[in-house]
Amino acid sequence: MPSLTPTPARTALPTADEVVAHTLLNCLLREVSGPEHQSVVAGGTLLLRLPRRGVLLRVALRRTSLLGAHRFAGPVHEQRDGEWAEVDWQRLAAYTHDELSLRTGVRNEEFLEQVASSHESVTSALTAPGASATADAYLVSEQSLLFGHRFHPTPKARTGDPRAWSAYAPEAGAVFPLRHLAVRDELIAEEAAEPSAVAPLDRPRADLPDGYRLLPAHPWQYETLRDHPALRAALARGDVLDLGPGGRPFAATASVRTLYDGETFLKFSLNVRITNCLRKNSSYELSGAVALTRALAPALADLAHRFPGSAVLREPAYRTLALPGPDGTPDQALFEGFGVIVREGLPARLAPGTTPLLAAAVADEYPSSDAQISRLLGTPDARAALDWWSAYLDLLIPPVLAAYFDHGLVLEPHLQNVLVCVDRDGLPAQVLFRDLEGTKLLPEHHAATLAALPPEVAGPMTYDARRGWDRVVYCLLVNHVAELLAALA
Repeated sequence: MPSLTPTPARTALPTADEVVAHTLLNCLLREVSGPEHQSVVAGGTLLLRLPRRGVLLRVALRRTSLLGAHRFAGPVHEQRDGEWAEVDWQRLAAYTHDELSLRTGVRNEEFLEQVASSHESVTSALTAPGASATADAYLVSEQSLLFGHRFHPTPKARTGDPRAWSAYAPEAGAVFPLRHLAVRDELIAEEAAEPSAVAPLDRPRADLPDGYRLLPAHPWQYETLRDHPALRAALARGDVLDLGPGGRPFAATASVRTLYDGETFLKFSLNVRITNCLRKNSSYELSGAVALTRALAPALADLAHRFPGSAVLREPAYRTLALPGPDGTPDQALFEGFGVIVREGLPARLAPGTTPLLAAAVADEYPSSDAQISRLLGTPDARAALDWWSAYLDLLIPPVLAAYFDHGLVLEPHLQNVLVCVDRDGLPAQVLFRDLEGTKLLPEHHAATLAALPPEVAGPMTYDARRGWDRVVYCLLVNHVAELLAALA
């Protein structure tokens, strides 16, 4: 197995123009032209028609795929007056927008802006120094996703200037200290599945006064919220003290807002739109993480016993700022904006002698890190590839299906929520599932648990059987297994 160290230079990578254009083609092929039988592979190219817009597109293929996960090469062309003319990414985005608008009868006024934002972020990632600042193979894999989801039209869209984001972006290899706030005891809100779960939030700091608790904050989020009137007033009164940056440095992981220091993951709120969503911890998600950790204990213990090659990272605590608003209840913007969820670190669940790697990095289309499957396997060998694949499926699929059918538990094992833990030979030895935000319960299995929770917490963590099964099928088979198979092929 090749040494799992940071890749010294990014080679054989596409341009930002190509990335955006190819991603749009992937989406059109899967969602529009493919289902409508408006695409064909012929002569080493893909021909794809947008019937409503009246456009025929062509792109060269590096490799074809029976799953539709083709690998494109070079620019996209369109047929104009009997000739093939190159189409830049802006024009292709406009065609995509027109086709979808004509198909649905709805114009998404944000679409083109989001595509442009994604292009800007990819450009920024490709011009970054080129290697993670860490030598840790796991963190290198987390920080190697330069292009994002191949089947999302705007996978790297973020509000704000990418240059301002570079200090906190995983693809820039960001490692930084947290901003520490000291908050009076009575203004802290927290829940914990067990008392020791908040320990990662209470690491000693010599300048923490008596009667105060430590509240770590993402530095970008603190700058965003520092001028909130209630926070300004609390700082002026001394109810909240800004202790400045402190503690050990944390590294940005693939989700941007979840940070890791080698022992514990901390999932912060960020008032920034990444792809489609504002990435904040809603109040029900804060309580829900702890409630799920408690409720899932018996099911996860059973799954660990039956499938010792898999584990789920719990989220046993949260802490936030509960400054009263005008009505006397905690100000929601600050309560959610400073909410931080504690997630178990890798030492809690990682099998000895294994190296964890982000599944999305293993399945990446391009070798942007040594976690990518072509580098992980080394010299191409069909037998070795089949052995790797068989071992991986044996670890990944049974616990997900058992969780659903035996425990009414909907895991969300898409590529960014799974860690592949490989042994010294590079073979899968364990899988770790993470992020309870997407984990749901089926009411027929968990009626008593859900009834005991506030409706605003129970509702978002509940799926009916059909919706739950659809989610399992998409995350496990479409997003994960099919994509990793395409990369392995």
